[in-house]
Amino acid sequence: MFKEPDGATPLGPDEIRGLKFKHITTRGELDELEQANIQEALLWINGRKRGDILQEEFVRTLHRRMFGGVWDWAGTFRQREMNIGIEPVQIAQQLTILLGNARYWADEHVFEPLEAAARFHHRMVEIHPFSNGNGRHARIAADIFLKQYYDHGPIDWARGQDLQLQNDHRDQYIASLQAADGGNFEPILTFVGAIEAPQ
Repeated sequence: MFKEPDGATPLGPDEIRGLKFKHITTRGELDELEQANIQEALLWINGRKRGDILQEEFVRTLHRRMFGGVWDWAGTFRQREMNIGIEPVQIAQQLTILLGNARYWADEHVFEPLEAAARFHHRMVEIHPFSNGNGRHARIAADIFLKQYYDHGPIDWARGQDLQLQNDHRDQYIASLQAADGGNFEPILTFVGAIEAPQ
């Protein structure tokens, strides 16, 4: 139904049935609808009085706020094996481990803020808790983590580019995540500005 850019998770029939607007037929229309929902979520994030990003319920609430106007299953962990992500039965456990690790990193000053956020983001994407929107969700979650635990400003993920569209910046982002999958965090640390790019 929708042509996905490289690195995006293809939607299955069950996920597509959860689309609240049946007249949507193109990826561009879907992107516009999701972006409008995300803008509403950003207003909610900026105005919220409580909610800890290192709690599973808040992670799920954030996804629901970002995509609940578009997808019936927003905020629900995926039930299907995909070409990326861990087995669905492990999502809750691995997410709990990640949230605990991130809290430890902040409490014990294990990493500088941008490195902690980059590692948090990478592992969230690697777990891939939801059927769609994992990259966008993980980027916003990492920014909330930076603000909440380090009083640090957000990462400039896009740098004037659209990470939803196929372009060199998106290719660099995907490549940095893939490098981190193999244990090499230098590219993603460079991408988020935690270290300088090698000369």
